[in-house]
Amino acid sequence: MRRQRWIAPGAVTAITVLLHAAGAAGQTGLGDNGWTLPRTAAGHPDFQGIWANNSATPLERPTSFENKSELTDEELAELEQQVAGLLSGGDAFFGDGLVAAALDEDSPWLSFDAGTGNYGQAWMVARDLDNRTSLVVDPPTGRLPSLTPTAQEQMVARYAYLAEHPADSWEDRLLSERCVTFGLPNLFAGYNSYYQIVQTEHHVAILQELIHDIRIIPLDDRPHIDDGIRQWYGDARGRWDGDTLVIETRNFAAKSDVPGALTLKSVRGVSEPLHLIERFTRVGPDVLQYEMTVTNQGLWESSWTAMVPLRQTDEPIYEYACHEGNIGMEGILAGHRAQEAETTAFGSR
Repeated sequence: MRRQRWIAPGAVTAITVLLHAAGAAGQTGLGDNGWTLPRTAAGHPDFQGIWANNSATPLERPTSFENKSELTDEELAELEQQVAGLLSGGDAFFGDGLVAAALDEDSPWLSFDAGTGNYGQAWMVARDLDNRTSLVVDPPTGRLPSLTPTAQEQMVARYAYLAEHPADSWEDRLLSERCVTFGLPNLFAGYNSYYQIVQTEHHVAILQELIHDIRIIPLDDRPHIDDGIRQWYGDARGRWDGDTLVIETRNFAAKSDVPGALTLKSVRGVSEPLHLIERFTRVGPDVLQYEMTVTNQGLWESSWTAMVPLRQTDEPIYEYACHEGNIGMEGILAGHRAQEAETTAFGSR
């Protein structure tokens, strides 16, 4: 848990300027105010350190901002005031729900756990906005592509099943709820959304704070593992494209969480074939531009790309112990068995 002040509008405007200059700064190493891109002993850009995704910019563009890719400084300041007012009320507002609530729009994350009460602000880091209206930069609409007909059918079937069988066993619950993995990347800005990067000449290691998973990515020419071998985080291979680190990942497990799928309250069984390309470009002394392109022919009609500005921080990454001993799952399953017994006893009267 961390506490952090809301970043002033002038600071986030500066982030926007840096992002627009990324094409030049990321490749030449010349940044704002004469900043020079730091390099490792091997001559590659130095990304080492801890980087935070605390951007409140929604993944998908709100309907209030339809056909508007960027806000004016005045519009941004007004939105920040609305968001600050919401946060003073104490609700956590996960994912796209924060901006949606500020705009009085519907969102699946407006109340994360209405039955027992939502997480409070004490669990969250203060988030910041930039002028962009969505993290999604392609399609130009700022929204995820349409689902395929097959994915729509599978989603309807999955939701219908869960309505009748929410917790027959642990396998009916989310991977994150089971403390297996959160998938990548963590788009819940402000909630354990920090990353630590360590580099050698031949490898890059990325620690994701949420459920403390570490990806070790080789930078040589070795081929991907056999297609029959599947992993929660897939099989990643990295390479340098000028001063940009490009990571291509395939061979995800069939039940891996799909990037962006949490906006759909989790999509399962349609993650094949998932292909992920990530690009890391340092565009300023404390800004690392993270871009992800997701291709999933079984889920979306086309590929999509999102960009998240990661900010370097001196704050440490704390241990994420999830619910130790998985005692939460014991309570969830026991609670549903009790509900079933109560329903059976009521029906027999």
